[in-house]
Amino acid sequence: MDDRHGRGRGSKDGKKGGFKKKFVFKRRKFCKFCDEKVEYIDYKDVRLLQGFVPERGKILPRRISGTCSMHQRGLMHAIKRARNIALIPFTAD
Repeated sequence: MDDRHGRGRGSKDGKKGGFKKKFVFKRRKFCKFCDEKVEYIDYKDVRLLQGFVPERGKILPRRISGTCSMHQRGLMHAIKRARNIALIPFTAD
């Protein structure tokens, strides 16, 4: 059966799925804090913390931010402390 554009279900090379996937090179993410040898993430450094909190107010996960697990936990605690004393908003208005 043809779809509404008149093409068959498979792609030109005979494989199922229809669309060809393009190869996208992704750079390996690394921990910014390990690179700078940061031991303690300060909750008062709002400019640093805002890079890990988007407009909606959620904390970026490790797979997106690229931080290691040790620094991600410290970052989480610093963001929560900064929210408690109103340096960073909990949500966007």
